[in-house]
Amino acid sequence: MAATDFRDYYAILGVNKTASADEIKRAYRKLARQYHPDMNPGDKAAEARFKEVNEAYEVLSDPEKRKKYDQFGQYWKQAGSWAGGASPTDFGSFDFGRYGSFDEFINELLGRFGSPPPGGGRSYSSSSPGFGFDGFDTGGFSNRQNPAGMDLESNFTLSLAEAFNGVQKRLSVGNEVIDVRIPRGAKPGTKIRIRGKGQMSPYSSQRGDLYLKIDIRPHDFFKFDGDNLTCNVPIAPDEAVLGAMVDIPTPEGSVTVNVPPGVRSGQSLRLKGKGWVTPSGDRTDLMAKVIVTSPKSISATERELYEKIRAQRTFDPRENLRSVVL
Repeated sequence: MAATDFRDYYAILGVNKTASADEIKRAYRKLARQYHPDMNPGDKAAEARFKEVNEAYEVLSDPEKRKKYDQFGQYWKQAGSWAGGASPTDFGSFDFGRYGSFDEFINELLGRFGSPPPGGGRSYSSSSPGFGFDGFDTGGFSNRQNPAGMDLESNFTLSLAEAFNGVQKRLSVGNEVIDVRIPRGAKPGTKIRIRGKGQMSPYSSQRGDLYLKIDIRPHDFFKFDGDNLTCNVPIAPDEAVLGAMVDIPTPEGSVTVNVPPGVRSGQSLRLKGKGWVTPSGDRTDLMAKVIVTSPKSISATERELYEKIRAQRTFDPRENLRSVVL
């Protein structure tokens, strides 16, 4: 399809590009009734409009077709054939007639499907000259497909304290040095987008964006469980039997928690509002798993007391095992 033949399906249906599937369906039904040939007998203009409406709805009602249309515009059908395995550099089967100019073809081919950076196919990574992070444990930069420029992405690692409290890091890209503020509460997989700090496209003279993908070094005590944090808290056998007041670390200091009598090893205590911080400033929960821990060595007095407890004990923890059979 030539650029002059491009049909804006969103404009045809009278919806914006963020319209939901239900909004698109409602717009289509209204227009289909309005321009249906049975409602406009002999009206060629209405018939043509009806066909346009159906064509637009056929594409925008299909999630896969809509995704390709949003990404590639008038070339979404051709993009679909490339995705099936055909190479965009296979010029023998390329239809140049659908482009308004050769520059238009070049911009689409190299801008949309990824072109080598200036100076050849050099890979940009944190170890390459001119690219690097101050204090960041980074992976390599990778090109992302962006019609307006060329995005860059890098993985880097923060400590749990840096991610919880937020931190400012200095990043160098080429000859440019920028300060990047990582907001409080970043989690593994969080992406920080820095607009206009990606690679310059030699064809569109526009820069893509820089995406920083967060990773967090493992912590000896705290672990992530979805939005919450978890930790293991050891307690002594007498604390499990009698209950105890136990100090438990949280990201912002220790808190004293009442461990109830008779708590089971592996049982979790929920510390509400003592977990991870959310982007809105709220706090998730900290799930403290109680682990009953027996001492490896005991004094003679402790042994004597434990033996008296064993002799007087009425509780049989294996009582239910007597009925176990194959």
